Amino acid sequence: MPSSMMYYEDTYVVLPPDMQEQFVTQPELEKILHDLLVEIEHQDLPTDLKNLTTINEQVQRLIKTACDLDCGDRGTWQWYVVRLDK
Repeated sequence: MPSSMMYYEDTYVVLPPDMQEQFVTQPELEKILHDLLVEIEHQDLPTDLKNLTTINEQVQRLIKTACDLDCGDRGTWQWYVVRLDK
């Protein structure tokens, strides 16, 4: 039986367009995504985010269902969950 630790998501690696990876916690990732979404025009949002009413809902949807966000002129940001402990 797999350990529940395998499904514990608390650390992410974020790859901004300049490819300088950063290890962040979930709250830090939420802040990064929130700030990016504030700058994106509504019409440029991915289709599955347009029907959500708040940026916080959009952030949670991205974390749960995606691993990248095209920010137009700011490039594409990527993030992946990582497990630091064996």
